[in-house]
Amino acid sequence: MAFRFHIAAAILALVFTIVHASDPSPLQDFCVAVPDANAVFVNGKICKDPKLVEAEDFFFPGLNEPGSTSNPLGSNVTTVNVNQIPGLNTLGVSLARIDFAPYGLNPPHTHPRATEILVVLEGTLLVGFVTSNPGMNMKNKLFTKVLNPGDVFLFPEGLIHFQFNKGHSNAVAFAGLSSQNPGVITIANAVFGSKPPISRDVLTKAFQVDKNVVKYLQSQFWRDNHYYP
Repeated sequence: MAFRFHIAAAILALVFTIVHASDPSPLQDFCVAVPDANAVFVNGKICKDPKLVEAEDFFFPGLNEPGSTSNPLGSNVTTVNVNQIPGLNTLGVSLARIDFAPYGLNPPHTHPRATEILVVLEGTLLVGFVTSNPGMNMKNKLFTKVLNPGDVFLFPEGLIHFQFNKGHSNAVAFAGLSSQNPGVITIANAVFGSKPPISRDVLTKAFQVDKNVVKYLQSQFWRDNHYYP
């Protein structure tokens, strides 16, 4: 009986830890990040001495300026996270501006550490996300919507999502993310553009296509449409 109690307690403790996993909560007014290229930290960054903190540590200029969309995707994501504003460290929030040329695409991707909420300022965007793998004999469900200026859409944490400018003019959107450093995994880049490449035998079986198709996709020059000021 005691053994079962300890097992149940261990499981509950594990579940509690997973459910409450998130960016670290601040234990003081702020923890302005100090860049350190020689160290890797489990979560967050070293704090600057509060006596040395300046207004510039909480400031980022120029997000009113459009990013360059002169790339094959026709889109540009300007990120504003803890690497751009050190004062975001431990605060669990960040921002991005997304610019689209006509028919520009922010391709299917995920943010492994953040939920995203998107608001459209200009243009018409087709957006959507796909659920995680469901039960037996069920398919991943797509939720999609056409957004116009002033419309807001939510992408749950970790799920694959995209935004596509279906209009004839430029489009602009802003996104808020629930992490100081949300991360991004662009699906096509990760699967077909990794170094070293994933085995073609693996990808041929996974995608159920001819090996020459995989070879062609791996030979493409995969691009990152993210701009990190």
